[in-house]
Amino acid sequence: MAKFTMDSLKIYSQSDVNNLIIYRDGETKLGEKVQVTASLDSLKSSDAEFVLLGIPEDIGIRANSGIAGASTTWRPALMAFLNIQSNRFLSGEEILVLGHFEIEEPEDSTVNALRKKVSEIDNLVHPVIEKIVAEGKIPIVIGGGHNNAYPIIRGTSLAKKNPIDVLNIDAHADLRESEGRHSGNGFTYALSEKYLDNYFMYGLHQNYNNEAILTQIETSPKLKAIFFDDILKGTGYEDFFSAIGSTAGLEIDLDCIQNVLASAETPSGFSVNDIRKLILTNKNKFSYLHISEGATRLLDGRVSKLTSKLIAYLVSDFVKAQV
Repeated sequence: MAKFTMDSLKIYSQSDVNNLIIYRDGETKLGEKVQVTASLDSLKSSDAEFVLLGIPEDIGIRANSGIAGASTTWRPALMAFLNIQSNRFLSGEEILVLGHFEIEEPEDSTVNALRKKVSEIDNLVHPVIEKIVAEGKIPIVIGGGHNNAYPIIRGTSLAKKNPIDVLNIDAHADLRESEGRHSGNGFTYALSEKYLDNYFMYGLHQNYNNEAILTQIETSPKLKAIFFDDILKGTGYEDFFSAIGSTAGLEIDLDCIQNVLASAETPSGFSVNDIRKLILTNKNKFSYLHISEGATRLLDGRVSKLTSKLIAYLVSDFVKAQV
């Protein structure tokens, strides 16, 4: 008998959150203060400014010939975040934990089938993002592959009724051809469908962006890039952030940080504190935060317990910087 399944959004109850909290006498954890909701339609009744949700999949990474593992990140990252101390610096009441997308594995694992599945994920994700933004809230999305940038940009743009700017902190431009959806072309699709206006890339690696992409960046006024190699030399980025629009999204691909477990893990890149400082000191107000590509366990056997705590730092920094 054929197996019929459907991708869906699992909305968390208070007990789902409580099960992830490590309680300690005399302390209050963020998880004891965060909000939950019964449905997307009741989001408007919450006074939380930020909405946290997960996309635990790596189908888009595999569709781009990458190593599976990003699907392992959401739950341990959420647990790490919920067990941060609630204190004068961050209460937790500012955040609503919405839940995560449950995405079925396609039975066909060929590249074409995986890319078709990524398009289905796009159509699952973007209406949820659109609803969150339309209610005046800021989505914080933990992936998952960077393919999910496209539906997040699309949903935000539809809610704003205008194309948006995006700042992507990444070693890769993810401007590969429109050859079927995958983790390497989310921004290509967002640009061609006019959901993305100006695309700011910060920290690209000269060694890992092909000549066609470099030419595209050089010739398009919508594309603005600072290479990590130039940052090392201390040149060329003084006015970069000031040109970013007021409704921009913020993308952080964890493979831009040195020695963080990811499909494209790198020995050379930003330090964790470089990225934390950038978030905490950046004067831009962002429409969303998307953290992608990190893993706690990769298919090739590599494991890291630190990825989840890193994400908890980045999320808490973002909330502190935006309030």
